[in-house]
Amino acid sequence: MIGLRPLDMATPAVENTVNESVPVPQPAAPAPRKTVAREWLDPVQSLATTVVIAVFVITFLVQAFQIPSESMENTLLIGDYLLVDKFSFGNSGAWTRVLPYQKIRHGDIIVFKWPVHPEQHFVKRVIGVPGDRIHLVSGKVFVNGTPVSEDYAVHKLLNHDSFRDDFPSRRSTSPNVTSSWWAEIPLLTRQKDLMVPEGQYFVLGDNRDESLDSRYWGLVPRENIVGKPLIIYFSLRQMEDDPFTSAADDKIERFAYRMWHLPAMARWDRMLQIVK
Repeated sequence: MIGLRPLDMATPAVENTVNESVPVPQPAAPAPRKTVAREWLDPVQSLATTVVIAVFVITFLVQAFQIPSESMENTLLIGDYLLVDKFSFGNSGAWTRVLPYQKIRHGDIIVFKWPVHPEQHFVKRVIGVPGDRIHLVSGKVFVNGTPVSEDYAVHKLLNHDSFRDDFPSRRSTSPNVTSSWWAEIPLLTRQKDLMVPEGQYFVLGDNRDESLDSRYWGLVPRENIVGKPLIIYFSLRQMEDDPFTSAADDKIERFAYRMWHLPAMARWDRMLQIVK
């Protein structure tokens, strides 16, 4: 009688062991393909983000300006390029309750919209704040009856000018004074002092003899103040043979000329200087 051979229980189930311990490799899923629209969208989004950040910085934080005149020598020179901090002073209003704006103090250098023509920007130093009494004697500044120590002030002219040096004396006038300010000076003068009203600031240029400032056109309203110079990021001296001296000159030719003469024109020692 033929019988069945019994299963050897000691023999391992080889097939089952192999199938359980080594997974069968599966084919990799194909990488998603970018559409043409997606390929164009990524750089556009990056550019838009950069533009938004730049607009925010320029609008609220800093702004670039160039010094066009000698009125702030020797603190700021013609050809200095500044980054102006627009955040520290900010604008008066509801934001002052939540943002850490600084008060404008004596000696601060400020950039502001010129009250005579607000589309133009000036840079001067704050001499008088609201409530101060200001007068000059032979070019020396007195605030609230006390002479001010001004190591930044420069006097280049030897001649004495009564209007300029003894302000607000009315013994003489100046062809540079505006008619509206000439009429307003007596209304603000008390015992030979100019009284600085609330919300107004009295400013002077550091180049005291060659600066058209509050002596000539009046006070700076608080809302006109844009900010304070933070740093000189670049500086170019004027070449004696520079043929491009007018804003109406060809911009491309002027740029090419100055790039060619950059090593000689650049004031390397003034770059990245903090303004104070």
